[in-house]
Amino acid sequence: MLNDDELMRYSRQILLPSFDIAGQARLESARVLVVGAGGLGCPVALYLAAAGVGHLTLADDDVIELANLQRQIAFETSQLGESKAQALAERVQRINPSVTAKAITERLEGGDLLEQVKSCDLVVDCTDNFSTRFAINKACVASKVPLVSGAAIRGEGQLVVFDSRQTESPCYHCLYQDQGDEELNCSEAGVIGPLVGIIGACQAMEAIKVLSGVGMPLTGRLLILDAWRMEWREMKLARDPECPVCAE
Repeated sequence: MLNDDELMRYSRQILLPSFDIAGQARLESARVLVVGAGGLGCPVALYLAAAGVGHLTLADDDVIELANLQRQIAFETSQLGESKAQALAERVQRINPSVTAKAITERLEGGDLLEQVKSCDLVVDCTDNFSTRFAINKACVASKVPLVSGAAIRGEGQLVVFDSRQTESPCYHCLYQDQGDEELNCSEAGVIGPLVGIIGACQAMEAIKVLSGVGMPLTGRLLILDAWRMEWREMKLARDPECPVCAE
């Protein structure tokens, strides 16, 4: 049951007929793993905390640098050199003290990654390299945990939801099958700041939809944004029957 303070804090979304108290209760009981506390991870964590997602685990082994502040909106100049995951967890707690925020300051991989994925209800991938994305996808498929994937570079972004609980849902490996060359990251190719805010906010929205059971998540639908023209395109993704990760 929600107390009086919680009813007031979340009143604007509880007022939504499709969401109501039942949707809020689902968020309150949810456990979400956010991998990456940078440009995407900051808005994701802030919005999920503000919405009342009960438990957030924030994983990132990096520290705050001056070049991050152009787009990683949870951090301040006074925090240079601090752990991103820890700083973001502390910011989350200040926004909403009723949310539990746990920081993981080491790189999640192997058995540790799988253990964290198994312990949550949903994973939000806010990383910036293929190898980590493939590892997260594999752990989510193995654990039957939904995955909200986002990416942003230069002036282009993309967003998609993978849900291995659904028979027809593809996985990340169905979309990107080449694990060879690493894609460029923001430090090499650049990125415009508001773009990561747009994609991160959309990731938070998709996470709320999946967790609350309200709306139609982007499962198997890839959205691509050209921010300079503010144009969205949608591609429907099919499951690869020969995918080495999700094929039965």
